Amino acid sequence: MKIALLHYSSPPIVGGVESVLAHHASLMTKAGHEVTILAGRGEVFDERIGIRILPRCDSRHPDVLEVKGFLDAGKRTPIFEELRESIKRDLLEALAGYDVLIAHNVASLHKNLALTAALHEIYQTPRFPRLILWHHDLAWTTPRYRHELHEGYPWDLLRTQWEGVTQVVVSELRRRELSELLGITNSSIRVIPNGVDIEAFFKLEPQTVEFMERLNLLEAEPLLLLPVRLTPRKNIELALRVLAELRRELPRAMLLVTGPEGPHNPANQAYKKKLFALRDELQLQGAAHFLAEVTAEFMPDAVIADFYRLADALFFPSQEEGFGIPIIEAAFSKMPVFCADIPVLRELGGEDVTYFAPEADPPGVARQVKVRLEAEFTSRWARRAKRGYAWEQIYVRHIAPLLEEVNQ
Repeated sequence: MKIALLHYSSPPIVGGVESVLAHHASLMTKAGHEVTILAGRGEVFDERIGIRILPRCDSRHPDVLEVKGFLDAGKRTPIFEELRESIKRDLLEALAGYDVLIAHNVASLHKNLALTAALHEIYQTPRFPRLILWHHDLAWTTPRYRHELHEGYPWDLLRTQWEGVTQVVVSELRRRELSELLGITNSSIRVIPNGVDIEAFFKLEPQTVEFMERLNLLEAEPLLLLPVRLTPRKNIELALRVLAELRRELPRAMLLVTGPEGPHNPANQAYKKKLFALRDELQLQGAAHFLAEVTAEFMPDAVIADFYRLADALFFPSQEEGFGIPIIEAAFSKMPVFCADIPVLRELGGEDVTYFAPEADPPGVARQVKVRLEAEFTSRWARRAKRGYAWEQIYVRHIAPLLEEVNQ
């Protein structure tokens, strides 16, 4: 699909909408679409993404600022009409052959009303791309803008329903405001939030990102981390049985076991097969992940540290330990710890971790995990944010279905 994104400016110009524009363009490109950004200012920031500069689309172009000065005072002059016509010609030429146009804030703000008016006049012409109006801000509901807005054309374009377009807002608040402003139903407006680039925010290693995407780790709620080798004393069977119980009430729960089989005991190969068989018996395919099953590579410390940032809790059911580095790593990562009640782990964790007997009943341990995670506000919000506000998740859950729908 050929998709154009339209805004006053584009990265590397710094701004909230500009940042969203960059993320949208990158996600759409990664999904296989051909994407071009149309903007009044900006430069190439990703060789895969086209940038076409249309100077009169800029909110700070001299002609635009001159027109805006008159419009803010309630005066529509001939230079407004001339500017609108110039922008119409620019847009029609630039958009030839595109399937979808997503206009960010163009029908929401009065920063370039000639651009708004130009788009409104041409969007229903034959062969024009299907139009999505994406609203971050609404001029007519913002008190600080009211003295710059006036009755009639072109200001009313910002509070008029454009027939046949798809309306998108970034929050429930904006949906309520736009519904009232345009006199349309809430259900006719899509809410697609902004997000956070987890890869950049956590400075994830490329190898971590590969595993995160391959195993759908962002879908987990919660994701339990078990950073151990596959040896019997690590008691991984209990982790699998607890996960199975936990998924009865938390069906998105996942477990990530990061280590390979132990290197010194030939019996560990049989233990690995036993774990995989138990995973299948408990119907945990796609939920209990063993990195040993997907790669034979050594996991660098940086990748393991990344998994601590991605996970929601450490689950450490070892029957025997001489120390317990994962307990400390979890502390540095500020994550809840659930571990076996053995002397060295109690020595390390004191009263600040949740203990269970190494031979504990799995349903009882699952209840401990669920109760604590639900009681900790920060942990609960972190899990919800990871699933709801990571850009990759936003694209899969919201943007991809939207593009598929408008392209039908």
